[in-house]
Amino acid sequence: METHVEGWILAMGNYDSCEDTLAHINRVRELLSCVVDNLRRRADLHDLSKLIPPEKQAYDILTPRLRDIKYGSEEYRACLKEMNPAIQHHYRWNSHHPEHHAKGIDGMSLFDLIEMICDWKAASERHRTGCIRESLELNTNRFAISQQLKSILAATLSEMGY
Repeated sequence: METHVEGWILAMGNYDSCEDTLAHINRVRELLSCVVDNLRRRADLHDLSKLIPPEKQAYDILTPRLRDIKYGSEEYRACLKEMNPAIQHHYRWNSHHPEHHAKGIDGMSLFDLIEMICDWKAASERHRTGCIRESLELNTNRFAISQQLKSILAATLSEMGY
C-alpha cells in the first residue's frame, strides 16, 4: 500500500528511520571530531619554526618594522626580500603557505586553507593598517586564487564574524 504526502510516495511498512539516522549522525560526529583533532594539532604546531634559527633572528629584526608597513606595499615586499632565506625556510616547514606547495594554492588541503585564512587574519591584526578583507583581495591576485575559492574564503570570514 502507498500513500502520497506533499509529492512523496511513501511505502507503508514497519521501517522506522530513527535508528539509521542516529547512526549517521553519530558517524558524522566521529568524523568531525577527527577534523577538530587535526585542527588542534595544527594550532599547537603553528609557526613554531619562527622560534628557531634561521627564522628567529630574522623575525626579531623585521617584525617590528613590518608592523608599520602597509601589507602588500613595495616597502613590505622589500622587507620580505631582505629576510628571504628565513622566509624560504619558513615556507619549507609550514604547509599553510601556498609557497610550500609545488602547485601553490591548488596543492593545498582544506586544512591548509583553514590554517592559512586564520594566519592571514592574525597577521592583519599585527599591522596598524591591517584588514583581513583587504588581505584576501591582495592575496587573490598574489596566489591566483579562483573566484570560487575566494568566495568560499570570504564566506568563512563572514561566518567567523571577521
